[in-house]
Amino acid sequence: MKRYSTIFLKIAVILIGIPVLALCIFWVPGFINYINLAIIMGVYVTAITYFIALYQALKLLSYIDKNKAFSELSVNALKNIKYCAVTISLIFAIIVPFLYPIADADDAPGLVAFPLIIIFASAVIGVFAAVLQRLLKEAIDLKEENDLTV
Repeated sequence: MKRYSTIFLKIAVILIGIPVLALCIFWVPGFINYINLAIIMGVYVTAITYFIALYQALKLLSYIDKNKAFSELSVNALKNIKYCAVTISLIFAIIVPFLYPIADADDAPGLVAFPLIIIFASAVIGVFAAVLQRLLKEAIDLKEENDLTV
């Protein structure tokens, strides 16, 4: 049963990445003439960071499949996910001031609110990954401590 749940989660991770890839290929290039190049570059750097985080999530699921969930490999995958989430938050925090003149000229406050939602969501993911990383590290340390006493 555990194997099926990780397969489902792997499929879900891949399906989460497909719309972002489609947006980067088909939608974002259409805005090159209308939006500042710094914003476009920020979006692409964010997408790369996002795919790195998704790859780390797939690695974490494969460790679970191989019964290596309580290992340093899993801790490192969670650490990388945390760093990716923080990086995405920082990139969008840098992008927001570039969006303000566009939003002010078009009278579109949602243009500034959307990156704020992404900043908040990635910060929540980063905090969650940090908590999981710490809990997993403590569980590994406790397991190693118990193995030494036996």
